[in-house]
Amino acid sequence: MTHRILLALLCVFSVHIIKAQDTPVAYKGALIYTINSTPIENGTLIVQNGKILAVGADIQIPDNAKVFDVKGKVIMPGLVDTHSHLGNGSGGDRSGALHPEVRLLDAFDPMAVNLMKARAGGLTTINIMPGSGHLMSGQTLYIKTRKGKVIEDLTICKNVAMNICGGMKMANGTNSIRKKPFPGTRAKSAAMVRELFIKAQEYQKKLLAAKDSPEKAPARDLKMEGLIEILEGKRIVHFHTHRHDDVLTAIRISKEFGFKIVLHHVSEAWKIADEIAEANVPVSLIFIDSPGGKMEAIDLDPKSAAALEKAGADVAFHTDDPITDSRLLLRSAAIAVREGMTKPKALEGLTLAGAKMLELDDRIGSLEKGKDADFIILSGDPLSVYTHVEQTWIEGIKVFDTANAEDKAYAVGGYNVYPEATTHVHD
Repeated sequence: MTHRILLALLCVFSVHIIKAQDTPVAYKGALIYTINSTPIENGTLIVQNGKILAVGADIQIPDNAKVFDVKGKVIMPGLVDTHSHLGNGSGGDRSGALHPEVRLLDAFDPMAVNLMKARAGGLTTINIMPGSGHLMSGQTLYIKTRKGKVIEDLTICKNVAMNICGGMKMANGTNSIRKKPFPGTRAKSAAMVRELFIKAQEYQKKLLAAKDSPEKAPARDLKMEGLIEILEGKRIVHFHTHRHDDVLTAIRISKEFGFKIVLHHVSEAWKIADEIAEANVPVSLIFIDSPGGKMEAIDLDPKSAAALEKAGADVAFHTDDPITDSRLLLRSAAIAVREGMTKPKALEGLTLAGAKMLELDDRIGSLEKGKDADFIILSGDPLSVYTHVEQTWIEGIKVFDTANAEDKAYAVGGYNVYPEATTHVHD
């Protein structure tokens, strides 16, 4: 009997959530950073059915709207993390250095506890990456940090039928230099990548030649299919690279084969900012507070963001979690401003710039009518060390709230909160 009552209550609660989505909700009185325009003092954001209905200073609130007074707070778009390893996923193995057929979609845990770090940090969209120990470690995964049980609850797919729900992870530099079958030098790394793309071009030609004669088509090859999606612009290459010469090699190969690329990490971007901008290649930067890791990142400098902005390159920020905790992504933009980047571009680097790098800016990255209602409510200035993420909303659904004791524990808790094998600690 008890179970029946509980089930009935859950059904009523579910219906309430659905109805709440049908009803307009207005957040009134906040300082709103839309990102695509100047900040709005005493602004109002109205959402309905998971989308932004209106945003502005003097807009009419529907009579049937539920109104929240958020005076003194700050509202901005949900943060976009272009590079993370949350979700306990995996990529290629030691059988080879190039694994374009491997899908993180098949190795991601949608119920992983560590996703709460993202929600607590205000991250609403993430590019989940396979590891970087390969020249090509597999297909990445674009997700919303919604709460769900199956991967389809979180994914953002451009082509569901083709399982194109992300980009492709590539890398160069010391990460992939190992014993055979991996390359032993930087030059061999580039040669192996070129060799594989040439094979993909040949495979692509055979498919085109057999378009009207399917019986003449080559045997299906999953490696080649992943590469053709890159060559046809259906997948963006997310390229892990640090040293200035490795960065230019990555750009050179992308130009040679005509594929779209986003440069990730780019520790020495400040050395070649003009060359990056001239190549019209976007950059996703990472900042760390202390030295260590690898020698090729020894010249990492937070002035890279300002140098790239001055040169005219697009700049975003990422966590590479667990390298930077997802709860601290806002701090990356603050560091960039301290080192000379303008505040508008730094806030764009947390939101719209990353959305563009994932080619999702038609849905996310700024607060505009018709876009997804992904936003965060902050206690103060986004770039202040004293500011906290108070609420995180995805498509009009609240996924994090510091007023909830358990959510707050995830926001401020230490090591014992997140290990998958450790019981959650509430106090």
